[in-house]
Amino acid sequence: MNKRTALYPILLGLLIVTGLGSLATGPMSLDLFKLLTPAQFSSTENLVLLHIRLPRTLLCLGVGATLALCGAVMQGLFRNPLADPGIIGVSSGAALGAALSMVLLAPFAVLLPAWLGASLTSLMAFFGGLITTLVVYQLARTPQGTSVSILLLAGVAIGALSGGILGLLNYLADDQTLRDLTLWQMGSMAKSEPFYLALVCATALMLTWVLRGHAHSLNALALGEAEASHLGIDVQLLKRKMVLLSALAVGISVAAVGIIGFVGLVVPHLVRLVAGPDHRRLLPLSALLGAWLLLLADMMARTVAAPAEMPVGIVTALLGAPFFLWLLLKQKRGIGLA
Repeated sequence: MNKRTALYPILLGLLIVTGLGSLATGPMSLDLFKLLTPAQFSSTENLVLLHIRLPRTLLCLGVGATLALCGAVMQGLFRNPLADPGIIGVSSGAALGAALSMVLLAPFAVLLPAWLGASLTSLMAFFGGLITTLVVYQLARTPQGTSVSILLLAGVAIGALSGGILGLLNYLADDQTLRDLTLWQMGSMAKSEPFYLALVCATALMLTWVLRGHAHSLNALALGEAEASHLGIDVQLLKRKMVLLSALAVGISVAAVGIIGFVGLVVPHLVRLVAGPDHRRLLPLSALLGAWLLLLADMMARTVAAPAEMPVGIVTALLGAPFFLWLLLKQKRGIGLA
């Protein structure tokens, strides 16, 4: 077994060990040796394990895998290791949608059915991210196809506009709404609602399966758009599929848990450093490493400031920002500027 093949059992082993640790970690400590035989738990311990810890652990796995997969796709599509899912505006659009729900639509939530009122923020976040991505993609369309450079610039511009409107909504919000919105923007795994848990896990599995069939196309695109076209790849169709699929998947994740940064940026690059750029390995390994990294970050969020709980987005930012700076310095040295 070579080094690259050995990464699969290593990451699976880490996932199992960290998953057991996640199930045992929290205000009520659970015995790790009893986790394999939950019948020995008391009714209270069973309630904590099956209705709080297990859904939260599965949510971490689904969101982490989804963000990492979308990051790998964006980096392959733009042929840039600094790209991440937020570059197409989905995160900023989702944040704006959530803010509109909390600040302007909250008084009307009581008029809606109970299930819809409770999910209004998540639904608005999803549609905000999706609409923003569609606007960015439409701006990038040209008679010659989709322009990657215009797509990036449009994403930055729409992100800045969303940030401006979000700042205005923060100014208009009352203290409690402002606190709720700030906490949502930091990301949290605390609310693992069954509907969103099922949706996130189904999205992660679907995304893994669909992207598996596009690994060869992404490999060809790494050679350049002209070269990929000569190899029989419909480059414009591939771009459209990858952008919309990533926006849909990230939008679902953001709607479920809020904004969690750096997972989509850091994980694919780490995998690429060890396993190489072949998307046949890069995609599944990114999913495994992304799931493990977010699970580990969530455990840290629960324990660092115990008994309080830190938003998991803060932990991923503290872990990812130094790596991002290192990556920038490496890029700088690579082009002879340092």
